[in-house]
Amino acid sequence: MNRNFRFGVVGESIRSGAGLADTARRAEELGYDVLVLRDHFVAEPFGEQLAPLVALASAASVTSTLRLGTMVLANDYRHPVVLAKEAATFDHLSGGRFELGVGAGWLRDEYEAAGMPFDAAGVRVGRLEESLRVLRSLLSGQKTTFTGDHYRVDGLTVFPAPERRPPLVVGAGRRRMLGIAGRHADTVGVLPRARPDGTISDEITERLPETIARKVGWVREAAGDRDVELSMMVTPTFGPDPRRTAAKVAVLRGWGTSAAELVLDMPSQFVGPPEHVAEQMLARRDRYGFSYYQVPDAMMEQFAPVIPLLT
Repeated sequence: MNRNFRFGVVGESIRSGAGLADTARRAEELGYDVLVLRDHFVAEPFGEQLAPLVALASAASVTSTLRLGTMVLANDYRHPVVLAKEAATFDHLSGGRFELGVGAGWLRDEYEAAGMPFDAAGVRVGRLEESLRVLRSLLSGQKTTFTGDHYRVDGLTVFPAPERRPPLVVGAGRRRMLGIAGRHADTVGVLPRARPDGTISDEITERLPETIARKVGWVREAAGDRDVELSMMVTPTFGPDPRRTAAKVAVLRGWGTSAAELVLDMPSQFVGPPEHVAEQMLARRDRYGFSYYQVPDAMMEQFAPVIPLLT
């Protein structure tokens, strides 16, 4: 059975407490399910950001149904035991509305600016997998003992114990990461692959249907019998004519007008009027399983008419 659709707002342009409160309230009014914040302490690539956990706690105080999440915390910036404590406390104070997104960390410039070692991808990813195992155990209310290559935990529990474990969210673009996400996460964000130089690939091949289908297959294979929610961050482009709008997207992305037909079939691209975007989302849920989409806060109002067409 297909999952119900969920829609989130990525609060990447929020720069103040007042702006945060206004965005959170408006997202709730418009019918969005989740507000998520990024985790960066340098301005690039999304501009200056508020500290996500503290900011989300503030957003929880001005909303009542909106879920709050991180998209995603860099694992290397916080020990999983400390993060579990923060997550359990925030989940308790928000009435069980927290969704914990964690990733391996990818922005080399940020690591270097902070004087943190930017270890090889294999090391960072291995550390993330251990962290997810620790987080999952602690936030499930278990007395946790764990010994790995990167972390050691000896008989710890977390307080306050969540009534229900906060969902774990992992974004991934490469096979190993997608497998880890499939085994340990409740929601998997399918992304373009991260490159060794600390950037995200902009190759058109990363966005083609066969690539996305292959990535979804890796998640499903690793998840086994577990029912994993599939997610994607998207920036729809609205216009009265889907084909002309797709050509515009192809040019703006540097792929050339000849790529317009490819854009129309890309799982991450949604073009046309709201009704057509809704049809595309239904078709891609049937084809790939995607049911949770996040859009940037800059287009929160523009995307809102799609929500009642799908919920």
